[in-house]
Amino acid sequence: MTRTPFDQFSKQLLEEFLSPFGSVERSFEIPGEDRQVDVYFIPKPQTTIAPQTLGLLGQILTTPCLLEPFRNAPSVTEIRHCRLKLLLLQANLQRQAKRDNITVSETQLPHLWILTPSASANTLNGFGAKPKPPWPSGIYHFRVHFKTTIIVINQLPKTPETLWLRLLGKGKVQREAISELLALPKNEPLRSTALQLLANWKIALDYSGIDEQGELSMQLTQAYLEWEQKTKRQGHEEGREEGREEGREAKQLEIALKLLQLGLSIELVAEGTGLSLEQVQQLQQR
Repeated sequence: MTRTPFDQFSKQLLEEFLSPFGSVERSFEIPGEDRQVDVYFIPKPQTTIAPQTLGLLGQILTTPCLLEPFRNAPSVTEIRHCRLKLLLLQANLQRQAKRDNITVSETQLPHLWILTPSASANTLNGFGAKPKPPWPSGIYHFRVHFKTTIIVINQLPKTPETLWLRLLGKGKVQREAISELLALPKNEPLRSTALQLLANWKIALDYSGIDEQGELSMQLTQAYLEWEQKTKRQGHEEGREEGREEGREAKQLEIALKLLQLGLSIELVAEGTGLSLEQVQQLQQR
C-alpha cells in the first residue's frame, strides 16, 4: 500500500525508467510472506537500449535487484526490514530452484539497493557500509555476501549521470535536480517522462492536502504547467482531428486515469475532472 504521494512518484519513476531494460514489479509481494518490496527488477538478457542512458541508475541494472526508495532517511530498524525482505526473497528463489532441480548462481540472486536522501555516519558504520571504487561518492556497499548497497543521494556528485537518482532526493538536492531537468533539451525523451511524473506528484499533493513548502512547491508547479501545456497542445491537435468535444473528453479521461493510478478515490477523481462517477468507474475497470 502506497503511503504518500512521494512513494508513488518514486515507484513510478523507477518503473518507467527501468522497464525498457527488464521486468519491473511495483509493490511486489514476496511469495508466502506478508511483506512487499517497493520495486523488484529482473534484467532482460538483451535490450536494444543501453542501460548507460540512465547514467548511474543504469549501472545497477546488470543483475536482479530490489529497490527501496525513502523520502526521509531510514532508521536502523527500517534498513534491517529491507534486509529481511531481501533474505526472504532469496530464500524463496532458492527453494523454488531446489524444487525444479536447478541451481541459482550468486549473480541470479537479487541485490538490495536502498535509496535514501541522507544517512548518518553512525548508521553507515554500524552496518559496515563503505565506499568502493570506482563507484562515485555517496555509494556505500555492505560486505559482498550481504548483497546490499545504500545510495546516499545528497552525497552524489552533481553530474548528468546522477540526475535521475537525485530527482529522488530531498530539499536542495531535489530542487537542483528538477532545475536541471527543466533545462534539458525538450526533445530529450526521459525529460518528458520525468515531467509527467512530477506533474502527477503535484496533482496527488493537491488532492491529498499535503503541502510541500518553498521552492519545491514552485518547481513542481512549473513542471506541472509545462506538462499541462504539452497536454493541451496534444489535446488541440487531437481536437482538430476528432472534434473539440472529443479532444476535451480524451484529456479528462487521461487525467482521470493518472489520478486513479495515484490511488485517489472514484469520487475525488470525478469531482476533480468533471467526469461522471459512471465514467470513472468504467475507466477503473479497464
